[in-house]
Amino acid sequence: MQNKTRRKNISTFIILAIVLLVPGFLYIALNKIGSNTYLKLPVYGEKHLSGKMNRKMGREIPDTVFHQIKPLALVNSSGDSVRFLGTDSLISVVHTFYGTDKGLSATLLENLRPVVERFKNNHKVKFYSISIDSADKIVNLEALSNTYRKGLETHWEILQGGSAILPYVREQLLSDALQDPSDPSKFTISSQYILIDSQRRIRGFYDINLKTNIERLEDEIKVQLVEEARNNPLKVEKK
Repeated sequence: MQNKTRRKNISTFIILAIVLLVPGFLYIALNKIGSNTYLKLPVYGEKHLSGKMNRKMGREIPDTVFHQIKPLALVNSSGDSVRFLGTDSLISVVHTFYGTDKGLSATLLENLRPVVERFKNNHKVKFYSISIDSADKIVNLEALSNTYRKGLETHWEILQGGSAILPYVREQLLSDALQDPSDPSKFTISSQYILIDSQRRIRGFYDINLKTNIERLEDEIKVQLVEEARNNPLKVEKK
């Protein structure tokens, strides 16, 4: 009888230990493993160590300073000033074009529409088409807006950058933007869409000459949305 009672007490102790300790071990394991296994997109551009250390999960991690795009005041198709990348709560997709180009520029604008439609119900994603031709007037932008983004105006801006836009695109967006010296009406632009996170860091380039890149852009916007939610849970909930 005594042995039976003793075995019962031991069994009870083991069960209690499991109930009390296992959840704690699981919590630590999931936090430690999960923080390192979820998919993160690369950060493009120059980077350097700040000299500071950040503490994460009990470990000291060197603080890295990444290339951050500076906000810029641009003009939209209504003639209003728009501060490009002026908010810290949005994921942005941007590309360049110029109005007289019926080739690459038109293709970039046309191919962007289905991507915008896919994310039109997500207020955390914004799309920008930026003209690098200072000769593009408001009337030109308005015509392009009516052609390509009708019904998607709140999610997609078609903007004009003025004379400062060429060096801005090269130095900040790390993209091609050159005026033809023999014909000022022609420009060299990139065939890529650029994905930018809420910290104004470049997280992806997507060349439309590769058929799979539109699908990859859509997938990686979703990946970035997950990262933003993990990094800013309270901010996302308030929105």
